[in-house]
Amino acid sequence: MANPSLLILPGDGIGPEVMAEVERVIAWFGDKRDLSFDVETDLVGGAAYDAHGTPLHDDTMAKAHAADAVLLGAVGGPAYDDLDFSVKPERGLLRLRKEMDLFSNLRPAQCFDALADFSSLKRDIVSGLDIMIVRELTSGSYFGEPRGIFEEDGQRVGINTQRYTEAEIDRVARSAFELAMRRNKRVCSMEKANVMESGILWREVVTKVHAEYPEVGLSHMYADNGAMQLVRAPKQFDVILTDNLFGDILSDCAAMLTGSLGMLPSASLGAIGENGRPKALYEPVHGSAPDITGQSKANPIACILSFAMALRYSFDQGAEAARLEAAVEKVLADGARTGDLMGPDGGTPISTIQMGDVILAALDASL
Repeated sequence: MANPSLLILPGDGIGPEVMAEVERVIAWFGDKRDLSFDVETDLVGGAAYDAHGTPLHDDTMAKAHAADAVLLGAVGGPAYDDLDFSVKPERGLLRLRKEMDLFSNLRPAQCFDALADFSSLKRDIVSGLDIMIVRELTSGSYFGEPRGIFEEDGQRVGINTQRYTEAEIDRVARSAFELAMRRNKRVCSMEKANVMESGILWREVVTKVHAEYPEVGLSHMYADNGAMQLVRAPKQFDVILTDNLFGDILSDCAAMLTGSLGMLPSASLGAIGENGRPKALYEPVHGSAPDITGQSKANPIACILSFAMALRYSFDQGAEAARLEAAVEKVLADGARTGDLMGPDGGTPISTIQMGDVILAALDASL
């Protein structure tokens, strides 16, 4: 059988630096676990604009469609701030999401015990936290029509339309329930059914889909209350299901419970393809961090954990994903820290490459 294929898009800023450590991890699994991938690397974002005048070349888009999974580093940077909106680096990422129809965005918020004191909340609130936010990614107010800035009665009016079809809600709800079946079998669906018709439809469709998953407990919560509950008692949640706009807000709120954006991976999944795998894009939550680019200060853990998500959700390698996650947890428990993880007591941070070194050593020790 052919090896599964990975398209790697390092992107801009610290993207190439953190992705280089992921490539070392990928090579380790090929060498030590007989789990090899056919890897191809290409350009996205500002790097693609510099080479092709577009943030995502059509050939790269075709490769993304053909690959079993896509790994992306980061896009953007101040060098591209003055570009027209249509060719900004971020448009490359949005095109990947839209054309691959990656409707289900998985954003885990897991607090490693060694980092519990880095959260802005008290240790007992976040220690042991392990929740997953499932955000609908290709519809809602970010894509609904009409949208734009218009003249109306002599003044400008900004319009964005919150729009969802039953089918769009149905498929992301199924994604959340399927995920919950692999976790603690609890889903909390968040919307604003008290003031928004789209929220009413959302609640009705989620409830209907739930009937097919009787083993999963379902609760509903207004999204504003959900934000409050995330900072009051986040461990009450297992899987949170929500729409595009609220998911954007709630997942960033949940991210800070863990202490550092440099620790957070994500997955964006679509429909199951002919290869039996979902269309999939994996990327760290953090940005391109131009202030530390090229200095080997970046934390590669979020990108490495994004590959762990690929092992679990694209390649049915849950045990190997757990191996990699345990290696990360071990090096953190042993005190390995990049600059973003330095506590008030100070110490000497390690480099991006050194963090990759200790994670590989921990993987070796797991054999």
